[in-house]
Amino acid sequence: EIYLSSTKLEQKILAQIIKESQILSESINQVRELINTPPMIATPKYVADFAQRIAKECGIECKVYDEKFLEKEKMGAFLAVAKASANKPYLVHLSYKPKVAKGKNLPKIVLVGKGLTYDSGGLSLKPGDYMTTMKSDKSGACAVIGILESVAKLGVQAEVHGILGLAENMIGGNAYKPDDILIARNQKSIEVRNTDAEGRLVLADCLSFASDLKPDFLIDLATLTGACVVALGDYSTGIMGYNQKLKESFAKAAFEAGELSGILPFNPYLRKLFNSEVADLCNIPSSRYGSAISAGMFLGEFVAESLMQKWLHLDIAGPAYVEKAWGVNPFGASGAGIRAVVQFILNQTK
Repeated sequence: EIYLSSTKLEQKILAQIIKESQILSESINQVRELINTPPMIATPKYVADFAQRIAKECGIECKVYDEKFLEKEKMGAFLAVAKASANKPYLVHLSYKPKVAKGKNLPKIVLVGKGLTYDSGGLSLKPGDYMTTMKSDKSGACAVIGILESVAKLGVQAEVHGILGLAENMIGGNAYKPDDILIARNQKSIEVRNTDAEGRLVLADCLSFASDLKPDFLIDLATLTGACVVALGDYSTGIMGYNQKLKESFAKAAFEAGELSGILPFNPYLRKLFNSEVADLCNIPSSRYGSAISAGMFLGEFVAESLMQKWLHLDIAGPAYVEKAWGVNPFGASGAGIRAVVQFILNQTK
């Protein structure tokens, strides 16, 4: 009735809104299914293959890099996490570059997704009750796939890249250990005190790699900390970074998209919590208080200095996977971050 009683211009706008909503819903449903897929099936290679299939369908570029590439890039932190798994790690680079008029500059956004297809905790083994939802630890990488699919199908006038860090954190005789010292891609040394703080190690090398693309905006999505869930509850994304206006801009986009979020402030006094006596950094803080924030600040150590004011860290540990229906979301994976990031990208093109 609203459509029929509208003017032609209003009908055109409504049709566009409906089209955008359908595209986003289709992408989110695919991502939910991927996240919910059991880890015996959804290995790093399975997710990489899924990304390739989506890229082919959408006409976007997809490069899949194996262990040899990670070694060549000296991604020592990423490689350490994957060492004990029978399933090899992959780094996936998705690229969407729309056709534009000559001389027109498009905003360039690079997204980085944490893709731990399963996280046992490594040698710092998780209690059994905390392992049963760890297929969802790939939610950040899966969300990035959904975002690239959405912007490609919407024909968004922005250059968008997605970097996926895909690995399993398992146990074995060759597993990385507490007391190990890892050398990340940017040559910073990391003391390992807990192998269950593995996502930040994978993201460290991926953020370094992504920084080389010199984006206008760099955003990572990760089910990073239980502390963020303590701070904001199950249903909200934690927004972190060094640029207050950028954080507020993203929070506005998330609100417009119907996603719940909260800004957690970086506190310079928390930086000392991941100091190490034997390396540049320690992979866990010396205090559990504020550990969602200190984890975000740890990631910032691997973002290029020139991008500090252009970077956002989104901790989606709360809303990515909830074992009960809430709002429009069913049991399990929600596809958290997709609507918010797509809306943020659309806002940059206006």
